[in-house]
Amino acid sequence: MAIASPSTPTFSASFCCKRTVSTHLIRFPSTLSPTRTRHLPPRRFAISSRLNSSKSCGSVYPDNGGSEDFEHYELQHGFTGPVERRRRGSPVYVTLPAELVAEDGKVRRIKVLTASLRALVTAGVEGVVMEIWWGIVEREKPRVYNWGGYLDLVALARRCGLKVRAVLAFHQRGTGPGDPLWVSLPQWVLEEIDKDPDIAYTDRFGRRNMEYISLGCDMFPVLKGRSPLQAYSDFMMNFRDTFRSLLGVVITGVQVGMGPAGELRYPSCPSQKLAWAWHTRELGEFQCYDKYMIASLNACAHDAGMREWGYGGPIGSGNLMHGPENTEFFKSNGGSWNTPFGKFFLQWYSGMLLLHGERICREAKTIFQGTEIDTSAKVAGIHWHYGMQSHPSELTAGYYNTSRRDGYLPIARMLGRYGFGLCCSGFGMRDVEEKKTNPVSSPEGFLKQLLLAARVCHIPIEGENSTTFLEDESFEQVLKMSKFYTYGLESPTFSFNFMRMDRYLFEQHKWVRFTRFVKQLSGANIFRARLDFGGDVQPTSMSDVVKVRAAYTYC
Repeated sequence: MAIASPSTPTFSASFCCKRTVSTHLIRFPSTLSPTRTRHLPPRRFAISSRLNSSKSCGSVYPDNGGSEDFEHYELQHGFTGPVERRRRGSPVYVTLPAELVAEDGKVRRIKVLTASLRALVTAGVEGVVMEIWWGIVEREKPRVYNWGGYLDLVALARRCGLKVRAVLAFHQRGTGPGDPLWVSLPQWVLEEIDKDPDIAYTDRFGRRNMEYISLGCDMFPVLKGRSPLQAYSDFMMNFRDTFRSLLGVVITGVQVGMGPAGELRYPSCPSQKLAWAWHTRELGEFQCYDKYMIASLNACAHDAGMREWGYGGPIGSGNLMHGPENTEFFKSNGGSWNTPFGKFFLQWYSGMLLLHGERICREAKTIFQGTEIDTSAKVAGIHWHYGMQSHPSELTAGYYNTSRRDGYLPIARMLGRYGFGLCCSGFGMRDVEEKKTNPVSSPEGFLKQLLLAARVCHIPIEGENSTTFLEDESFEQVLKMSKFYTYGLESPTFSFNFMRMDRYLFEQHKWVRFTRFVKQLSGANIFRARLDFGGDVQPTSMSDVVKVRAAYTYC
């Protein structure tokens, strides 16, 4: 039975148009989630709203090279009060291959997978990350769920003594039916999009993006009598009921998808291109031209007394490959992003994204209350224009983050209110490498700003690499960035999701690097769950790694 959707909230100009944005020093009170209260010594935080400006990139943060650097940072940014220095380890999870569960709900390559999980246990890995695809579980008909393959995966992980983090993926994966990694939205959802194309995100050229349902219709019954929010809620409730006996025991975390690639963002450019967008420096397109988004924009402009602002996104924003300094909207000096209209539009655009995240967080908190699992959401690591004043590629993705405004603190605060952790990618990337081809890129600057927002709001962090890496320099960078977040905290609230398990991970030299990294990040502690429930998987040894290599060779 579908749950009743909450009544549609009033989206007024007071929400999207009149919020005060200070350009001066801002002091933020500590925001503690009632479900994640931590007994921390009282501290006062002072953060400059120009934290992410191009002038301060790389200079306002500590490099975590030693206690003197951090103490200097504390003094500079208002960290006060005693801080207990403790060395705590952080657990490592490994994301499973996305194609493990086929469209019919059966697990592929079970023998190779079993050997692989055994090998992960030898490395001291805490658990695995399992993506659960909406387009597989609820594929043919609404409210008809097939969890079979995922139940088998959890059972196998349990026998191996590994914990599981479940990712509820409400988005499309891959480029199309010919892609071996292709997973579409459910077939019945695609049928509804055929009837009403405005359910899909739309840019100013009329191009539709089918990766995720437009948040503009969150509350409308566009999916065979249910709203998208109701469909997500029904899915989460059925997941909870199906896996109830495993929640908090084997399944210890649930990441709730909130957009393309599972990230809380707009599909400013297709996800398969976004993975390499820092090489092409794509600006992205504002996704606000479906009829539901336009109606919201029009209503907000009307409430603000500026009807002419309600008919579409910014003019002069260039195209996907346009140089931002050559555009009227994004250019640093005199760009319309910093005009009254620009501020109005970006406030509305980012506010709609934040409201979408809040709606899903509210539903998830109610559904999973009492299950003793950790919930989290993911934010995209968009860094290739971070050194510019306007941060154009962040703006089109829905992050109102500029040299004059912190766009990530509101997201962290929202997640903190509902007891959510924050997952973010970009760990392992270094400015020194990225700036060789793109001087205004700063993955470290972006990540440090996001991590600082999480520290202020006391929310846990799940780190993640953007692309598979197995070099020592990248592993060292992950360790450095994890220290930036955890240094001085009383309890270990950082964990790392390695993206992702494949045959290359088990090659001899790469496996040695990976296992060394796991031990370094975990502080030589063994986090593995050791869930012994009488299963048939025997204790692991290095011979399991050899078996994995052989299995991949012949599969």
